[in-house]
Parts: sequence; structure tokens; C-alpha cells
Amino acid sequence: MGTHENLAYRPCVGLMVINPQKLVWIGRRATTKKANTPEGSGYWWQMPQGGIEAGEAPVEAALRELQEETGITGSNINILAETTEWHFYDLPEDRIGRAWGGGYRGQKQKWFLMQFSGLDTQINITPEDPRAIEFDAWRWANSSELLDLIVPFKRDVYRAVLSEFGPIIAN
Repeated sequence: MGTHENLAYRPCVGLMVINPQKLVWIGRRATTKKANTPEGSGYWWQMPQGGIEAGEAPVEAALRELQEETGITGSNINILAETTEWHFYDLPEDRIGRAWGGGYRGQKQKWFLMQFSGLDTQINITPEDPRAIEFDAWRWANSSELLDLIVPFKRDVYRAVLSEFGPIIAN
């Protein structure tokens, strides 16, 4: 990896939000298009995630990111679980030095499993600042779909999160 191995991992949270039918909320990335991939054309989908701000606890970041990216508020959410470990991923070589101001090699993520109890009409992916748009569409998905929909360099993290949260979702 060369000079990148000395870069830090950006602290981040990830959110697996399930509805009463145990489907998982996913958003279609507005800016990350599949290009020349075996998976075909189109856009990648992912669960909400985002950086942890200075002085912020992971659970606080999770609730903030949830509201920023989906419009879902704490009154419609119940936190069911938190991953026991931090999960790490490296960015592809061509994105290191460009993403997040160039100071990180990837992200370390603490994941939360959350139960959504509100109505789909309460979900709003349109931020007040249009430059901050993360997703241009959203839907509920079966957890078995996730690994095929996520950008390849995040698949190991998704696999680990699905392994840890899967038994909880199944109950």
C-alpha cells in the first residue's frame, strides 16, 4: 500500500435500520455509479453511515446521521444492538488521498441495529442543503440482497455486520 499505510481510519458509524417486516433500509448512492464492474451498470446502494464528530459518542453520531440521511428521528427508532467490535475497510487506491480531505486510508465503523416503528411517509432523504445529498432513492430490502448491492470494497464489513446482527433480526 506504500505511503497510505500510515494514514488513519476515519471514525464512523453505520446503521442497519429494519422495519416491522424485518426488511433493511437502503439508499441508492446519488454519486457512486457502477463503472465497468462485473455487477453491471447502475448505482450502488448502502445502509446509512457517517462520520463521528469530535467529542461525539458513537450512539449520538448514529442518531444524528440517521436523521440527516433518512429524516428518521429518535421517536421512531429503537436501538436493538451495537457491534461488539469496530469494523474497518480500506478505500480503493484511487480514492485514498481524495476522500474526506485526503487524511484517511478508510473507515473504522461502529454499527447499530435499529428498529423503525414509524411510517414510510416520515422518511425524507432530501436534505435542506442540496449539496449534502447522499441518496437519490430508497427502499426496504431483504438482508440477503445487501452484499450484491453494496460497493465491493465495503462487502467484508457488511458480511460481518450481517453475521452479528442476523440472529437478532431472525428472532
